Amino acid sequence: MNAGLLVFILLLLLSFLGIPIFISLGIGTLIALNMADLPMLVLPQKLFAGMNSSSLLAIPFFILAGNLMSRSITGKLIDVANALIGRIKGSLALVTVVASGLFGAISGSGVATASAIGGLTIPAMKKEGYPAPFAVAVSSISSILGPIIPPSITLIVYASITNVSVSKLFIGSVIPGLLLVVCLMGYALVYAKRHNLPAHEKMPAKEVAKTFKSSIWALLMPIIILGGIFGGIFTATEAAAVAVVYALIVSLFVYKDTKWSELPSSFVEASVSTATIMVMVGLSKASSYVVVTSGLPALLLDTFSSLTESRVLILLLLNLLFLIIGMLMEANAAIIMMTPILMPLLTLYGINPLMFGIVMSFNLCIGLVTPPVGLCLLLSNQIGETSLSKSLKALMPLLLISIVVLLLITYVDPLTTWLPSLLKK
Repeated sequence: MNAGLLVFILLLLLSFLGIPIFISLGIGTLIALNMADLPMLVLPQKLFAGMNSSSLLAIPFFILAGNLMSRSITGKLIDVANALIGRIKGSLALVTVVASGLFGAISGSGVATASAIGGLTIPAMKKEGYPAPFAVAVSSISSILGPIIPPSITLIVYASITNVSVSKLFIGSVIPGLLLVVCLMGYALVYAKRHNLPAHEKMPAKEVAKTFKSSIWALLMPIIILGGIFGGIFTATEAAAVAVVYALIVSLFVYKDTKWSELPSSFVEASVSTATIMVMVGLSKASSYVVVTSGLPALLLDTFSSLTESRVLILLLLNLLFLIIGMLMEANAAIIMMTPILMPLLTLYGINPLMFGIVMSFNLCIGLVTPPVGLCLLLSNQIGETSLSKSLKALMPLLLISIVVLLLITYVDPLTTWLPSLLKK
């Protein structure tokens, strides 16, 4: 058997057996190295080389900033969204989408978004008479905005493998993220009208102004992060460090809803999450070495080129492939495994690596709501305390909308490349 293919098969098999992804990847790489009669010294050498990248420093900073702010600003983001659109029928569903988008611009994590936003809005929707499956569906699909809207951990991982600019990937994902927000809100509005969902009373202008005033520090954070990157003031890594300092100041001294005693747990959570991702990224260098040495990319290239010469069809096949992979594998692990294999294919068919990175990340994020992995769906369903089959049925139209947006950003290049082209060098 091809050693590169063996790495992929073992990763899937061991993951299904319940072994953590990063351990599965390490075991698979070790076995493949031995099978290919390659020196075992490759593993530690490539592991260190994979983690030795300044762009990866953004990962622990963004994770820590998200942890710190999730303890203090979640309610304020929901208050702001409610002040803006609370008078519309089905407003809580709309609030869930908007608040998830805002929180995503801070955390970069789908699971964190599902927990922080869904943990508040799902019980609130059920209390107001929303069908529980619909509440779960809206919350879970909105949570994928976390890793789609910048900052995005998956895009940082992709950048570390391909050397594509993290800043350009972040800016390129803005339009796809906003497009998904608009489409999800449109569906929620139609659903609310058909099912006569409740609306809140219109908030007086003075109360709206008061809500914005009390939430201004929370709203400034994504503006500072994205504005700084957009304006060329600092890099994505520097923006992540600024975000941590800002989160500490706002949480401890402005809102004062985070205690000093709570900080150690935030640091520990961020450390564990970072360690898992960094080990996976490091191991990806070793596994990539095995994959490239085995000739698997050339084999895949020959297979695809023998099927078709059409760029349109190749992109469609790749999207189908990633939709399936997203059902089975965590997004970061999938990016780590598949990117080195597919890079020659991008060159052959003239596919922009920046566009492809955003499309692949978007596609794999859909996997957060598709079983059997579907972490965000499972978490939201647990919060909603309803039948998973009913939640899946309610999710289907929203899932279809997400796939339509995916196809749009796949075939309309300016949706992902126009904003990065404006970014200062």
